Amino acid sequence: MVDQASADQSARNGAPPLSRRTLFYYGLADMPIQMAAVPVAAFVPNYYGQDLGVSLAAVGLVLLLSRSFDAITDPLIGWLSDRTNTRWGRRRVWMLASVPILMLAIYKLFMPDPGDASAVYLLIWLVVLWLGWTMLFIPYYAWAAELSPEYNERSRITGWRSSIGLAANVVSKLVPVVAIFCCAYGGTQETLFLVGSMTLVLLPVTVGLTVAMVPEGKDFIPARMPLLPGLKIMWRNGPFKRLVAAFFINQLGTSISTALIVFYVRSVLQDDEKTILQLLVYYGFNLCGIPFFVKYSGMVGKHRAWCYALLLFAFFMLGYLLLGPGDFYWMLPITAITGFLAGCFWVIPNSMKADVIDIDRLESGEDRTAWYFAVWSLATKVALSVGPAIALGLLSLTGYVPAAEAGAYEGSTLGLKLLFVFGPSTGFLLTALIAWKYPLTETKHRELRQALARSRSTPRPTV
Repeated sequence: MVDQASADQSARNGAPPLSRRTLFYYGLADMPIQMAAVPVAAFVPNYYGQDLGVSLAAVGLVLLLSRSFDAITDPLIGWLSDRTNTRWGRRRVWMLASVPILMLAIYKLFMPDPGDASAVYLLIWLVVLWLGWTMLFIPYYAWAAELSPEYNERSRITGWRSSIGLAANVVSKLVPVVAIFCCAYGGTQETLFLVGSMTLVLLPVTVGLTVAMVPEGKDFIPARMPLLPGLKIMWRNGPFKRLVAAFFINQLGTSISTALIVFYVRSVLQDDEKTILQLLVYYGFNLCGIPFFVKYSGMVGKHRAWCYALLLFAFFMLGYLLLGPGDFYWMLPITAITGFLAGCFWVIPNSMKADVIDIDRLESGEDRTAWYFAVWSLATKVALSVGPAIALGLLSLTGYVPAAEAGAYEGSTLGLKLLFVFGPSTGFLLTALIAWKYPLTETKHRELRQALARSRSTPRPTV
């Protein structure tokens, strides 16, 4: 099995590995998250900007403004989740509450009435979407860090979760591809309708199963520390700051690529209906890369595996510079290679962030997992909004015209091609530079867990 080496390592370290049943049910809630993430990042901006007549500059500004509310909601929900204490747990109640909010927002964003579509409409429903997303994402991902204390077992957990989520992502891309080739039903609007419909069905089912079937641990020290002292401890957490900086730039590069992929396929390759096939190949190979990087990170260390994947990804992106009209199928081998390498991005950084929270547990004496994931979530969301805003803003300055007629592409799409290649590649190279000397190795983490165990075995004085 792909996760057997990690499970064996956890057993040797004294912590029993989680059962496959638990990992399966835990991973189910990631399915609607991954299904909706790519359409929101890639198809929604293109659909509103190219098909519904909202200007590219306005779409970019809306993407940026919609994330400004996260500066309030992410820390607030992380803080509240750590302090929630019900008989159903402290993570699951937030996940359940997010479902109706997300369903309404996805319906409005993916299936708008063209007469209602405007920059204001897009802003309102993106804000609602991100609120629901925060209520689901932060408690759910914080829960993963609490399922096991072991270094490699955490990669196994994120590997299962990412594999299940990406499997749903691949299926959500496969259905529109089949619709194109078998039913001649395809395009950006049609893709949004199909993926949106599948997500609306899966959301209550998968989140409900995760909440019902996965036990939430009660062996934790509740977070009671005041805000400012807690922030000071977080600021002193050097590995956490380095990891957040690296991941932010990684996500920035990824979001630039995601925001521009539909424009690249439609304008540079001049193939209006096959973007969904490119995404199917990319995420299919993401799925293939996940078990490889779970195993490989146990051999060379998490941060080194991440850096190697980043450097190779940036190199192979250069191949897109060679493509032009009619070259869609020549694009797919590059997509397959970069997709396989990007499998690392789903597993390794998420596993690493569970490790750095142990530093806070040792110093604060509390379990403030969701608070850390709130900061992580905020950094992710800022990157996912700043990246497209930068990409679309720069694209609008290059002279690119979304409705350019055939024959006018060569001059007007050169800037698009350069942005699509060098925007992500620059981000990935910077990420590798930051992460190369990341200090929290497996050996250091084992020493940290031993110190934490000693600390928690000693009664703490009552203040």
